[in-house]
Amino acid sequence: MRTRKRKAVFIRKKAGLAAAAVLLAAGIFAAVFSPAVVGAAATKRELPIYSVERDNKAVALSFDAAWGNEDTAKLIETLGKYGVHATFFVVGDWVDKYPESVKALAEAGHEVMNHSDDHAHFTKLSAQQIAANVSACSDKIESVTGKRPTLFRFPYGEYDDNTVLAVRAAGLEPVQWDVDSLDWKGLDAATITDRVLSRVTPGSIILFHNAAEHTPEALPAIIEGLLAQGYEPIPISELLLTGEYTIDNTGRQFKAG
Repeated sequence: MRTRKRKAVFIRKKAGLAAAAVLLAAGIFAAVFSPAVVGAAATKRELPIYSVERDNKAVALSFDAAWGNEDTAKLIETLGKYGVHATFFVVGDWVDKYPESVKALAEAGHEVMNHSDDHAHFTKLSAQQIAANVSACSDKIESVTGKRPTLFRFPYGEYDDNTVLAVRAAGLEPVQWDVDSLDWKGLDAATITDRVLSRVTPGSIILFHNAAEHTPEALPAIIEGLLAQGYEPIPISELLLTGEYTIDNTGRQFKAG
């Protein structure tokens, strides 16, 4: 009986140690791979540009267009009222469905950039498939606007080292965002406005969606709030630094040296 009791205690201790080891490993994994924490070991990662180190209060408004088109004309009208030019990342399928809206965006002075041809999960594609996908979308945009895109935004915000390298090899700079309006969640206009204005900093890239329910309602207050705080909204291509630059482990673009 005594031997069995000792054995049972030993087994329980082993089980406890194993569980502790699993929890420790899970904690380490979360600390290393959490999107909010990029440690020194991850400094070699290939990253898109999330924001830009600027010596003025320039920011960029960006809109992803992949499905609906109910509010594009209203967004163009509001942006025009304030003399603000934004960057629209459009999917090739969206260009097929709404070429007149793509043309209207370009004619209003907004940038029309690449958001993939079909909103695929790029991390599941080969480099060759990514090149073909990106090129197909750029061809469609260029056929409508006369300008070939130079910037790219990953569908679903998903990327890895291989996808970033493949997009850059295709001649486009991948761009994400550091201020997410979360308008796609159906937040009311006041909440969207507060989220953006409380998080923006010089060099921020702000994410909206062209078909989100309350974005057209929130946009005037956001633009007025930015202007009141001394911010200058400009297209992303004008926000990005030219010449030699580096991207730190948060995705912020800095001048080299």
